[in-house]
Amino acid sequence: MIIAPSVLTADLADLASACQEAIDAGLDWLHLDIMDGNFVPNLTFGPPVIRALRKALGDGPTFDAHLMISNAEDCWEQYIDAGCNHLSVHVEAVTHLHRLLTAIRARGCGAGIVLNPATPVEVALEVLSECDLVLIMSVNPGFGGQSFIPNVEAKIRRLRNAIEAQVAAGGREVQLQIDGGVKVHNIAMLKEWGITNAVVGSGLFNDSASLSDNLDTINSALA
Repeated sequence: MIIAPSVLTADLADLASACQEAIDAGLDWLHLDIMDGNFVPNLTFGPPVIRALRKALGDGPTFDAHLMISNAEDCWEQYIDAGCNHLSVHVEAVTHLHRLLTAIRARGCGAGIVLNPATPVEVALEVLSECDLVLIMSVNPGFGGQSFIPNVEAKIRRLRNAIEAQVAAGGREVQLQIDGGVKVHNIAMLKEWGITNAVVGSGLFNDSASLSDNLDTINSALA
């Protein structure tokens, strides 16, 4: 399982150092939560901060951008130009989803879609062949510190079965990612459900232990 630290929960006053700490611990996926204050209530950061992080961290880490924005079809290329390797967009915020996914992939960037807790799984099945990643939200987007919503299990299992069927037919492998309330006590369960990529925020970045110690605890739970 890929562990993708959610950098929004890191020390934003010294974000590059916090990201480097994760990289040094062996975590080369960095999850970037992009919020516009419109599609979701909160406002975070955009391409200038991402560009600065890329300059500070070099080409090694994978920048996984979760675009919680209402105008992804207008500005997605700015995130690629800033250094992102993966872009995931919310299906409710995109008018022409298939066209956007193919355009992102044509730029050499991984393309993903995001399903909110109440978003039907069927929309993902319609474009699965164009996806590199499907992100299942196990909380409602826009705020940290929410409790995990357990009824996403059925959605995850349906998507895992669909991905395996697609691969068996010679199609594309797809990362199945989860974001929201992922902790040491439930991460092994998520792996059993079929998750291959877990976004972890306060489970890694917190004041109770170092990131390295928290990661050791997570890895022990997954062993």
